[in-house]
Amino acid sequence: MVSINLTVNNQQHSLEVEDRALLADVLRDDLKLTGTHIGCDTSQCGCCTVLLDGNSIKACTLLAAQADGCSITTIEGLASDQNLHPVQKAFSDCHALQCGFCTPGMIMATVDLLERHPDPDIATVRKNLEGNLCRCTGYVNIEKAVLQAAKLKRGQ
Repeated sequence: MVSINLTVNNQQHSLEVEDRALLADVLRDDLKLTGTHIGCDTSQCGCCTVLLDGNSIKACTLLAAQADGCSITTIEGLASDQNLHPVQKAFSDCHALQCGFCTPGMIMATVDLLERHPDPDIATVRKNLEGNLCRCTGYVNIEKAVLQAAKLKRGQ
């Protein structure tokens, strides 16, 4: 067992975890933040994407001990005061989901993308989301949602 300290969605957590525990499992099982989905355990699908110190990572391939001292944002930490984050709003408005399984990872990857590229073109969107798989939508509405979220974040 190893002691770790995490800040998750702006809340401090001190935990004792197995040294082989994955961050995705700690978030889901220990902290009960089940919005972080596990779809493949091999970093292929991106359903487990969270922000680690502001950068999107796949939580199914990172040991929780490696995140010791870090700040993590999950899908549960995006909305504030009952208001959706602009990316969440755009995904809803653009119908960028069907079953919703990939949605938390897509949204978290999009938040990171828009921090680095506030006004992306479609090629940038496709390149930056290529590690997140959706088995339902065909990506058209996801791409629209990302571009819409960029406009919302810029106040347009």
